[in-house]
Amino acid sequence: MSLNRLKETLLRCSNLHSATAGAALSSYSTRESLSQVPPPRKPPKSSLSQQLLRLDPQSLSVDLRFRAPNTRLEEEKTATENKEEGNDGPTTACVNRDTFLPQTVARGPYEPLVLSSPGEIPLAQVPPSINCRLLKHQRVGVQFLYNLYKNNLGGVLGDDMGLGKTIQTIAFLAAVIGKDSEHGAHEVDHVRKKGPILIICPTSVIHNWENEFSEWSDLSVAVYHGPNRDLILGKLESHGTEILITSFDTFRIHDKILCEVPWEIVIVDEAHRLKNEKSRLYKACLGIKTRKRFGLTGTIMQNRILELFNLFDWVAPGSLGTWEHFRDFYDEPLKHGQRLSASERYIQIADERKRHLVTVLQKYLLRRTKEETIGHLMLGKEDNVVFCAMSELQKRVYKRMLEQPDVQCLINKDLPCSCGSPLTQVECCKKIVPSGIIWSYLHRDNPEGCESCPFCLVLPCLIKLQQISNHVELIKPNPKDDVEKQKKDAELASAVFGADVDLVGGNAQSESFMGLSDVEHCGKMRALDKLLLSWTSKGDKILLFSYSVRMLDILEKFLIRKGYCFSRLDGSTPMSLRQSLVDDFNKSPSKQVFLISTRAGGLGLNLASANRVVIFDPNWNPAQDLQAQDRSFRYGQKRHVIVFRLLAAGSLEELVYSRQIYKQQLSNIAVSGKMEKRYFQGVQDCKEFQGELFGICNLFGDLSDKLFTSEIIEMHEKQGENSTTLIRPFNPEIDYDNFPKETSKASSHAKSDEMTFFCEDKNKLQDLGIVYAHRNEDVVNMGPGLPEKIVTGATHEEFADNTSSKTRGNSSKRIYKMDRLSSEELKRNEFRHIAHGMGMEELKFSKWVLSASHSQRIEVLQNYKKKKQLI
Repeated sequence: MSLNRLKETLLRCSNLHSATAGAALSSYSTRESLSQVPPPRKPPKSSLSQQLLRLDPQSLSVDLRFRAPNTRLEEEKTATENKEEGNDGPTTACVNRDTFLPQTVARGPYEPLVLSSPGEIPLAQVPPSINCRLLKHQRVGVQFLYNLYKNNLGGVLGDDMGLGKTIQTIAFLAAVIGKDSEHGAHEVDHVRKKGPILIICPTSVIHNWENEFSEWSDLSVAVYHGPNRDLILGKLESHGTEILITSFDTFRIHDKILCEVPWEIVIVDEAHRLKNEKSRLYKACLGIKTRKRFGLTGTIMQNRILELFNLFDWVAPGSLGTWEHFRDFYDEPLKHGQRLSASERYIQIADERKRHLVTVLQKYLLRRTKEETIGHLMLGKEDNVVFCAMSELQKRVYKRMLEQPDVQCLINKDLPCSCGSPLTQVECCKKIVPSGIIWSYLHRDNPEGCESCPFCLVLPCLIKLQQISNHVELIKPNPKDDVEKQKKDAELASAVFGADVDLVGGNAQSESFMGLSDVEHCGKMRALDKLLLSWTSKGDKILLFSYSVRMLDILEKFLIRKGYCFSRLDGSTPMSLRQSLVDDFNKSPSKQVFLISTRAGGLGLNLASANRVVIFDPNWNPAQDLQAQDRSFRYGQKRHVIVFRLLAAGSLEELVYSRQIYKQQLSNIAVSGKMEKRYFQGVQDCKEFQGELFGICNLFGDLSDKLFTSEIIEMHEKQGENSTTLIRPFNPEIDYDNFPKETSKASSHAKSDEMTFFCEDKNKLQDLGIVYAHRNEDVVNMGPGLPEKIVTGATHEEFADNTSSKTRGNSSKRIYKMDRLSSEELKRNEFRHIAHGMGMEELKFSKWVLSASHSQRIEVLQNYKKKKQLI
């Protein structure tokens, strides 16, 4: 075919297509009315940023977890603008409140977030596509990270879980690398060559990091994990990737290879893993050759103040001096100043060191809580600690366990030896326990004992006591253990069951469904049974946590027997199925309970559809229990979250919880500079002041004849030392959203009503098997932090001078201020009375006022005036 004939053929095809298309268009036009042609739009009255948001559909893709919900006022305003502009379609400000999680929208101006100082080259800015989706506190976090980076320093982003540490990090890296897909890269002359970036995180969140990078940016990311490590390393050497993600275990094993790379920035997710300076991971991280080290963690300190030194000495070497200096200057004074009987001098020294430590830490740490950042977007959380009476069987078994030779050896270790020697028992004849069942198994290969005898028995004996506190079935042999251990566990079970061995179905693991699901022999399950019945009847959804997989098995049988619809997630659940389980629970109204292992719950699980959280067994580390609570108390939660920690009264678990209080208070003091109540005589890691918390004798003490925790708290309340809070009564059937929280400064009338309420509900608590309960926030006094002047580095003298100069003001001004305050106080009291009249807290009533219509507010005000006139 010639070229001319080909052109003619193509021309005929083109004309035919045009004619066909024209006919179709003509036919379509005849079928449609002219009224459907949109009229010319009026000039828009919205802001430029809102117009840009409407024009950019990509900016509507927002992470569900970090979207700020619009208020009703904003929705009405946007609807009015749309009507005026002739736009009836959905806009970015619309919120579908019928679904559980709000629809994703952009919430900020569509413009970059400039991090650089004026005139600074190269320009560092967060791309508009990321900045428009950040919350206010997230922008502050990005600026904090960049300021440290600019000054060649490292630091810690210590936001609570659920506040978007991952997103803030990605926004920061996008600004540092300088890639902006929408506006092109920065000017070539201004771009400097940077090295790659390393992110070290737990294995369980590697894919979460990958997904977040793909969702929020177009940065080049590779994962150094699994069989393709060599290929990834070659890609890194050829500058084919900008960010490398690896796990803790992989980095620990291949640290020599990775530490040879000249990293620009190193980021450690869950940085509290660096708390132990003796761990191999910590030593491996010390070999990283860069000063720009950043840590991400919501639990900066978990067990000891010295953990702060290890973490900050890695992110900012030398920032807290030497280890010996930190121990002597900060650790010891803070611990001794928190002792109940500490002298005034110790308290003053501790206060000075606390202020100094917070001043130093604030240079490298940004610590924010949910209450401080997004608290106004949530209805709050209440943490109840419930002490359940053990069953009679549990009490007998617990007592027999304390009478075992292994435990008695530890209890009597400091008593004089019975052989007449001047030495103590642990130094003489009772160093080994050949008659002990646990000891003989531990030393089956060395009958002469080990170097740590008899203290090698402490952990195994503690585990047995904790198992009895939860369920007697747990001390029976585990079929997954080796045969020798099963035999010894069966022997121990027979010894502690004694005459009750037939009552529990023998000393072997029971397979009886009805026996395991029966609540008769477990005090906690008895209380849980009645609580679940009350909650599910009201439509509540429950998260049920336990660190023991065997306990989860028993609870699962219990839920099946009671007919509850539930899901389950533990360490055996494949990672690929976990998110689908979470989504199914959140979306399905029929799912009532979610069984989760505290240890295998994973990170980033958003279970905000649940408004009740039960922690069946406490952990020595308070951070574990607090993270479990945050599975529900996350951004997107629409209901008030109430937590129930179940403890076995008179058991080791009371001591576990008291240690949690102690650790939480030390963390609040050292990290945030808060004022905390002083409850305990004990001082951690100090043999001279073991008090009621520390030492082996306290661990294995018999607490069955007293309420250990309640006696300590009530004694403190009677003394009235630094106490501004009245321990409020606990009632599982009360909606705590509507329960007024009075302080000790409240009127005597409110107090008497509260005491009457408590007396009326004693019988209800006894029916539930609850002997004592309180709210954790009332005990752990999350008091105010340091004054702003002190936090910024002021000395005691400067603070005192400022205070005295303020008090030397004009007397007339002081009188006017007092009159104004009294007027404001009257208004607050009036507001409080109206809120209580509606059965609401002040905070909840404030939110109701903002969301209520004008007629509703007028009606409430008129009703209040009528009641006031009758009085």
